[in-house]
Amino acid sequence: MTPAELLSQRAATADDAAPDVRVDDRFDKENTLKKNFVRRVRAALEAGETGLVYELVEPLHPADVADLFELIDADERPALAKAISDLMSGEVFAELNDHVRELLVESLPAGEVADIAEQLDTDDAVAMLEDLDEDDQQAVLAEMEPEDRAAIETALSYPEESAGRLMSRDFVAVPEHMRVGDLIDFLREDHDLANEFWEVFIVDARHHPVGTCALSWILRAPRHIALTDVMTREQSLIPVTMDQEEVALRFQKYALISAAVVDEDGRLVGQITVDDVVHIIQEEAGEDALLLSGAGDGDINEPIKYTIRTRLTWLVVNLGTAVIASSVVGLFQGAIAKFALLAVLMPIVSGMGGNAGTQTLAVVVRALATNQITSSNTWRMIIREFSIACANGLSLGILIGTGVGLIFGNPLLGMVIAAAMLINNLVAGLAGILVPVTLDKLKIDPAVSSAVFVTMATDVMGFFSFLGLAVLSGLA
Repeated sequence: MTPAELLSQRAATADDAAPDVRVDDRFDKENTLKKNFVRRVRAALEAGETGLVYELVEPLHPADVADLFELIDADERPALAKAISDLMSGEVFAELNDHVRELLVESLPAGEVADIAEQLDTDDAVAMLEDLDEDDQQAVLAEMEPEDRAAIETALSYPEESAGRLMSRDFVAVPEHMRVGDLIDFLREDHDLANEFWEVFIVDARHHPVGTCALSWILRAPRHIALTDVMTREQSLIPVTMDQEEVALRFQKYALISAAVVDEDGRLVGQITVDDVVHIIQEEAGEDALLLSGAGDGDINEPIKYTIRTRLTWLVVNLGTAVIASSVVGLFQGAIAKFALLAVLMPIVSGMGGNAGTQTLAVVVRALATNQITSSNTWRMIIREFSIACANGLSLGILIGTGVGLIFGNPLLGMVIAAAMLINNLVAGLAGILVPVTLDKLKIDPAVSSAVFVTMATDVMGFFSFLGLAVLSGLA
C-alpha cells in the first residue's frame, strides 16, 4: 500500500469513528450568545427556577458567563449572580464589564467579594475594588488575608491608570549568582511561583533588575552556564507611576511580551504582560474617539444618569459656541436681507470647513496619543497640515465657485464663495492642529475639548469670511 493510500484509509477510518457534531444552540456563527438562549435564562430567572438557570449557565466559559450578565437587564443581574453563586469565580469577575462588575460587587457581602478578590491577579483585584466607596472598599480589604490586602493597598496607592495599578505581582525573580541548572531546579521545586510567565527576571542584592532570561533560552542552555552569560541586560523597565497609555506605546514600540515594573528606588515590584496591554490599547483607542464626540465613556452598560450628564455638558458647551457663530451672522443681517442667496450658500462654507477641521483634528489627536508628534517635529506637522489645507481649499473653492457661478449666473458670487472656502479650509487646518497641540502642552487631554474649539473656529470664520467678502465685493 502506498503512503497516499495509507493516509486515505486512515482518514476514512477517522471519519467513520467521529461522532456526530451537533450545532451548539447557545452560540451563533459569530460566537455570541443567541437571543433564544438568553431568553431562556431570563425566563427561568423570572420563574424562580434557579436549578434550571444553573444547568443552562454551568457549561459556559467564564468569558461567556460575563457576556450573559451584559445581555440581561441590570435589575436581573443580582438574581443571576445568586442563582449561579458557585460559578462566580474570579475568572468571571475578571471578564466582566466595569459597570456590570461594580453593580454586582456592591450587591455582594464584603466577605464574598474578598474571597473573589483573593482568586484574582493583583491588577484584576484592584480593578474590581478601585471604584467602590471608601467604606465598602475598606470593609472588603478587612476580610482579606494580610498578604493579599497589603498588595492591593499598595497598588491602590498609585495613581489611577498608572503602571502600578496595571501591574501584576506574580512574577519570577532570581539572584544573579545562579546558574542555568540552579534556575531549572528552582522552577521545578518551588510551588509558589506564578501560574503563567514567559521570562525570568535576574536581580542584584538590592532587588534591582539587571537582566532577563526568556524561558526558551533557559531550556536550551547547558546547566553549568551562569545566568549572567545568557541573560539580556538591555530591558525596558517601566516606572511604577508611568501612565498606562505610555506603557502600551512602549510595548508596541519594542514588541514586548512582558516587562519589569520598578519603584522610585529602582527595585523590582511587579510585571506587566502583553495581555494586559492589549486591553489598554483597545480601551484607549475607543476612548479618544468617544471623547472627540463628547459622548463620554460610550459604554452601553454605564448608568443612564451619568451618560446624560456627560453628553449634556458638552451639548451645552456646543450650544454656547453655536450662539457665538449665530452672532456673527447677525452682524450681516442687512446684507442677507438684500441678497437672500447668501443665506442659502453660507452653510456650505461653514460645513465644509467643519469637516476639514475634524479630519485634521482626528489625525493630530491620534498622533499625539501615539507620540508621533513631539517637540522636534511640531512645526513640520503644522506646515504639512497647512499645505494640505491649502490644496484642499483651492480644489474645493474652484469646484464650488465654478458651480455657483454657472448655476446662478453670477461669476462674482462664485469668486466670493471660492475665496471664502479657501480661507475657511486654511483656518480649519490650522485650528485642527494648533488647538490639540496647545491643549496637550497645557496638560489638558486634547481629545476631550478640541472638537468644541475647532468647530467654533470653522463656523465663525466660515460665516465671517463669506458674508464679509460678499459685503466688500458689493454683492449685498
